Amino acid sequence: MSIIKIDMNSPEFQAEMEKTVKFTDKVVKQFGWVYNPQIEVNEGVQMGLARNKIMYNKRFCPCFMVEEVDGSYKSADDRICPCKPAIEKEIPEEGSCHCGIFCTPEFAAQKSVELGLEEAVHTHSRGLTAEECAMLLKQPELDGDELEALIEARALGMVDFKLVDVREHMEWMMGHIEGADHLVPTSSFFQTLQEAQIPQDAHLVVYCHVGSRSAHCQRILSDMGYKHVGNLTHGIVSYGGTIVRGR
Repeated sequence: MSIIKIDMNSPEFQAEMEKTVKFTDKVVKQFGWVYNPQIEVNEGVQMGLARNKIMYNKRFCPCFMVEEVDGSYKSADDRICPCKPAIEKEIPEEGSCHCGIFCTPEFAAQKSVELGLEEAVHTHSRGLTAEECAMLLKQPELDGDELEALIEARALGMVDFKLVDVREHMEWMMGHIEGADHLVPTSSFFQTLQEAQIPQDAHLVVYCHVGSRSAHCQRILSDMGYKHVGNLTHGIVSYGGTIVRGR
């Protein structure tokens, strides 16, 4: 089996998770940041950091692909938490780091307001026509509502595509999009992709936590000859549809 599986209930993982929470608490205090008001975002990133520490012995940012180069592991974007891009650019200029766990107090306050409004006014995405489905599947980037509508359309037999989760097995167990067809983790991407036997002419939509790893995989798949690959731009954290846990 190519997929690397880490038991979230194991003493090893629980101990590392405890250390990671203390680590992120220290980072928040050191830089004067605050946590994201979306608790599930923080927990997902913390678990990803703990997972990477166990797998690679470094707290690589979990939203970026890790590759083996000359016998050692390296983040595809040279990101080890708290990463330099977050400290120098993302948080000062955008209010939060790319993974979303660390924010300025002002960003977090505004995000809390937006989340409240979103919950109050959110309505289900309208149904798509067959022509709209075909057009969406040609787009390189999709938002959560568009993917949810495509999944509904697929259930009605209006469109066909493969939904591919490129996160790790542990993240899949924590929660994945209902209707996901394949788990192809970035830590074993090429082996698991080969096992999945997805035709190169199939329409694919890939997703991860916040869209970075999946964007990287999207480029790899295109280079490999896959002709139709869309990316869930902001990842599973932006998806409002049904999430399946534990299987």
